[in-house]
Amino acid sequence: MPINRLLKDGEYTPDELERLNKAFSLALRSLSLVDRNDPLCETIARKVIEMAAEGGQDPRQIADRAVNGIGLS
Repeated sequence: MPINRLLKDGEYTPDELERLNKAFSLALRSLSLVDRNDPLCETIARKVIEMAAEGGQDPRQIADRAVNGIGLS
């Protein structure tokens, strides 16, 4: 899973990790992406992390902003 690889070196609380993983899963589901090896998944993971860093606590909101941020909605 791309997001875990990107998060492994960061300093995140367990709650933050859970929120980011949920947002990532929601974003993938909204795009009907199943293959986690698809290069688009890493793009989405990076955007989820970026959107959460800009401020956002709700995984659904983070996911929606990430999908909109890469222009696929």
